[in-house]
Amino acid sequence: MGTHLWNRKHLLGMADLSREEIHAILDAAASLREVNRRDIKKVPTLRGKTVINLFYENSTRTRTSFELAGKRMSADVINMSVASSSVKKGETLYDTLATLQAMNPDLVVIRHPESGAQEFLARHLDASLVNAGDGRHEHPTQALLDLLTIHDNLPLLEQADFSGLIVAVCGDSLHSRVARSVALGLRTLGAEVRFVGPPGLLPPRAEEAFGVRVFHHLEQGLEGAHVVMALRLQLERMSVGFIPSVREYFAFWGLTKARLAVAAPNAIVMHPGPINRGVEIASEVADDGERSVILDQVANGLAVRMAVMYRLCGVGGGR
Repeated sequence: MGTHLWNRKHLLGMADLSREEIHAILDAAASLREVNRRDIKKVPTLRGKTVINLFYENSTRTRTSFELAGKRMSADVINMSVASSSVKKGETLYDTLATLQAMNPDLVVIRHPESGAQEFLARHLDASLVNAGDGRHEHPTQALLDLLTIHDNLPLLEQADFSGLIVAVCGDSLHSRVARSVALGLRTLGAEVRFVGPPGLLPPRAEEAFGVRVFHHLEQGLEGAHVVMALRLQLERMSVGFIPSVREYFAFWGLTKARLAVAAPNAIVMHPGPINRGVEIASEVADDGERSVILDQVANGLAVRMAVMYRLCGVGGGR
């Protein structure tokens, strides 16, 4: 795993990553997957390093993945419970980070409800920082694990690289930081990206902002797609009026086998999770052993987060 393609201190988003930097992470993740197949799933790569997970939003999947990634690389991992911390007593984000700074960690993984919070923190933190999701802005490690999963399936899709791919990102891309990050990463690697969904759930000026094509009819957006990604309907981020009901949403926008018939013959189905069955995706699609790679995404998430830690504060770090 060479170090010459990665010299960053932080991973804040996909927007400024080059094609070479993305591949540096994917190559490292592909190598580190072998660790997770061993009987003894631990390497000494980050021994003596301290990783702090600081999550201002609930996220069992992402937080657990980062925790396990750090422990498998022998780092000392601390999970800070914001719900029971001084934040609930009125402590500001800056003061919290000042407290963290005094602990002298090597890496801080942070999820925060405000877009751009991580960029502010990175300017005031000596440690490396990983954005585990900020508001509706970005979620770079989710995008990287999605890219790794797609890369694994390029032979099945009969594609030599990303440049020939058509990827349909379906559903609530307006509220989805995953949609933004994965679109930016895919476009950097040369894929065609489509945002498919009702007008009220698509970002304004998405074509210019993310270089995507926009479709307001599901079947049109799915036509010929090699990769179909269903997005979770993020009801917690919505005010009244975005959709009439979840039942009606599924009736018009739910991903079913019948609707997938217009996609490419070997198309794969993805979902960043957690899945709302019968809302954005039917169980028959989510559990389809031939098309669905959702569980592969989960497994690849661990390898990607190990690779990110390796690059930022291990042998391949930019510190």
